[in-house]
Amino acid sequence: MPDLATPAAGLSRYGQIAARLQQKIVSGEWMPGSAIPAESALATEFGIALGTIRQAIAVLVQEGLLERIQGKGTFVRTGLSGASMMRFFRFRSEAETASAAIPRSEILSCRAVRLDKTMAGRFGLETGARGLAISRRRWVAEQPRLLESIWLPLPRCASLQDLPVSDWGDLLYPLLWQQCGITVHRAMDEVTFRPLDAEEAASLALPDGHPCALVTRHAYDMQGQCVEYRLTRGDAYAFRYTADIR
Repeated sequence: MPDLATPAAGLSRYGQIAARLQQKIVSGEWMPGSAIPAESALATEFGIALGTIRQAIAVLVQEGLLERIQGKGTFVRTGLSGASMMRFFRFRSEAETASAAIPRSEILSCRAVRLDKTMAGRFGLETGARGLAISRRRWVAEQPRLLESIWLPLPRCASLQDLPVSDWGDLLYPLLWQQCGITVHRAMDEVTFRPLDAEEAASLALPDGHPCALVTRHAYDMQGQCVEYRLTRGDAYAFRYTADIR
């Protein structure tokens, strides 16, 4: 499907309206979590039939920008709150599993760095542009379970530099919204496996060379711009993957 923000020649009438509605979202006119105007009001605003506005809204629902809530109306999606890595890992005791919904986060370091060509390219920036490099450890049932390296683009995330890490909380995406006005709309995760090096293993209280599940994430805002690159390391013996294929 074409980028809705820039309608292509020959795009259907409802597709053009969908693009204009999307602009209301990405520009901040319609804020995440807010209800959009009634379909009849939008049809009047654009001077179109009610069926056409419904088709346009259906496009944005399918694209994940809007969501319909039965009995309440249609709302701008709030984006991902945590997109938890814990769905990849199942730890051994029931107590750990029960407490794994939101692991406790420990920020080990946060510093501004110059991004190399590859990292800058992920964010659509020039080589040498600045970004934030964050090292974070996640705890479950008082045990270190995940080690994460996170990169964020500057100046979009500059406000985090002045925020004490003690005030960051356990979830990154709500923090990005509150402090930087960034809504994380979607994320892509890729899983590979390798041994932990000595420093990683020590951080996770595991033996040097222990098998590691490595989750690589690219997260995107509502405009499709990459706003986070993350590497998450965890015990490969605790890794689980479930797919319901029908």
